[in-house]
Amino acid sequence: MIAIEDLRFTYGDGGFDLAVDDLTIDSGEHVACIGPSGTGKTTLVNLIAGILVPERGRVSVDGEDVGLLTDGERRRFRISNIGLVFQEFELLEYLSALENILLPYHVTPHLSLDPSVTERARVLADSMGIDHVLARRPRRLSQGERQRVAICRALVTEPKLLMCDEPTGNLDPRTAGATLDLLFARVTECAATLLMVTHNHGVLDRFGRVIDVTELGVAIP
Repeated sequence: MIAIEDLRFTYGDGGFDLAVDDLTIDSGEHVACIGPSGTGKTTLVNLIAGILVPERGRVSVDGEDVGLLTDGERRRFRISNIGLVFQEFELLEYLSALENILLPYHVTPHLSLDPSVTERARVLADSMGIDHVLARRPRRLSQGERQRVAICRALVTEPKLLMCDEPTGNLDPRTAGATLDLLFARVTECAATLLMVTHNHGVLDRFGRVIDVTELGVAIP
């Protein structure tokens, strides 16, 4: 699913240099990415997603070298094939919870929104325990509800790859545990590959493999 070779990326502001000589994640794997703050975990996710482009090297997702795509092609590939869950949720305040879940279908013509997709969104919301808040806007949702909306949005396109950046970092332990239970259930159901950035070492036993980003090759000035 993910193959990285001879990757090099440097922030222009002197933040750090990220070097990954070789990294492979197979389809269906559940992988955790750990490491101290500021060592490149989020940067690695953004490179895989095509949000950032490496200075050199190859980043392949499901056989597609994302670094060779244009901006528009990377955006289209990302929306169609990758589900992303951000730590800050990134929900649009002027949209309802349901509209936020369906957002990927409104930002690209390459996804078709039909009644079956809306029904899938509602089923996802029900499985996440947020079916009763679908008409509310984000400001009227709890932190846990917002996170579950974000997870539903990432899963509604039935992506082959789901990447989560500290998805429970803003949640209390009880809500975080329940959210992870639901997330893993949906990922397993969809046979999706999962890559999750986390600082919570208490959840690492849920994953088939753990990657320490500092062992991949990070040089901090």
